[in-house]
Formats: sequence, structure tokens, C-alpha cells
Amino acid sequence: MQDLDIYDLPDILDRNQRLLGLDPGTKTIGMAVSDRGFTVASPIGTIKRTKFKKDAEELKAICLEKNIGGIVMGLPVNMDGTEGPRCQSVRTLAQNLHTIAGFEIPIVFWDERMSTSAVERFLIGEADMTRKRRAEVVDKAAAAYILQGALDAIQTRLKF
Repeated sequence: MQDLDIYDLPDILDRNQRLLGLDPGTKTIGMAVSDRGFTVASPIGTIKRTKFKKDAEELKAICLEKNIGGIVMGLPVNMDGTEGPRCQSVRTLAQNLHTIAGFEIPIVFWDERMSTSAVERFLIGEADMTRKRRAEVVDKAAAAYILQGALDAIQTRLKF
């Protein structure tokens, strides 16, 4: 697995490829996809986690269907900037996607501190969603929030 930075992605992807944002949790993996210009992230759904092989097959099918050239995976860094067991779990997932499932597309990490809580606050305050409805959308919305943060950083770098 290559050690890439988020800013390397635009240079190594084909013109029509998009990015897949992932918010890996213990029970689900939230997903979002970028547009081809790397400006907007849109939530596309969640995968209910079961066995690694099945989850990886689902992710691979989505990558093929959506013409994904790279994955931005949310990294749950602690508030003080250190990495704990959850970060290791996410890094292991990424490594296994490459070594076990045979993913050949690059996977980069994006600090996801506060993404789920920011999305929850929005869904409660702005969208006025019920608890049940929030539970249905929070993971994919968090994936979009993570991916949008990465896209904004890419766009800022591209302007210079």
C-alpha cells in the first residue's frame, strides 16, 4: 500500500474518475462520492458490516459502478491529535482492502474529528430530523462531511 497524501490524488487519477469517501464504524460503513471535478461530496449509502470478504466485495462493486479512482477514509483521531485503537482499526481495514481484497486504487486518510457530532448537530438543529431518521442517515452524511473536507483541501491547494 502506497503512502499517499490527499493532495497526490488529483495528479494520479484519470480525468473521469471520482473519489469515494468512507466513514468506517463498527456496525456500518458510511459512503459518499465526489463529482469528477473534486468539488462536491454526495452521500450514497451505507454498508452494514458483516464479514470482511462480503464488505470488500460490496465496496469493490461500488468502486466499479461509480468509476472510483481513490478512497478517502475517515481516520478517528483523538481530540489531542493522538491515534488510538479506532485509528488502528481503520488503518487495518485499509491495509486489508489492499492485501486481502486486492484493491489497487489508492486509499488516503482524512482526520474525521467531530464529523459525526457535527452531522448530528446539523440533522437535529437545521434538518429537524427524528432520532430514527437520523440513525438512518448519519453514517452516509458523516462520510460526505469527511469527503467534503478533503475535497475542500484539494481545491484550496489546486488554486495556488
